[in-house]
Amino acid sequence: MTPTDSSLELQKFLHEKIPLSRAMGVQVVAVNDTELTLCAPLEPNHNHLGTAFGGSLSALATLAGYTFLWIALGDRDAHIVIRDSTISYQKPVRGELRATCLAPDPKKLAKFLKIFHQKGKSRIKLTVLIEENGETAVTLTGTYVALR
Repeated sequence: MTPTDSSLELQKFLHEKIPLSRAMGVQVVAVNDTELTLCAPLEPNHNHLGTAFGGSLSALATLAGYTFLWIALGDRDAHIVIRDSTISYQKPVRGELRATCLAPDPKKLAKFLKIFHQKGKSRIKLTVLIEENGETAVTLTGTYVALR
């Protein structure tokens, strides 16, 4: 897959503003209305067993949610933080790390955006999946907050 200009611009933004993303080798793979996918190579993100390090999986999943919300929000003066999250590691990742943030229900996203524009603060729950060979290896559910 050839990266688009917009995905390369987004990747550059992540590498500049969140240096860990550069160290991990994060790349923007897909951006559309239903999901956002980031990937990272196994090599700089492996543990002593040769599988993906749990901290790298967590960081990539958290970053996928952050990036999805940053795009959906469209307000470049807003600050996005993760308030809380739960992560479940169902199986080891032995290859490329690939995290996909699924778009929330359109009504919930619209409500989030409306509250943000009215009050300058809003929160929303997002789900991020890390899959390998068509099977879910990691699930992160996080509450993200946008602040003006």
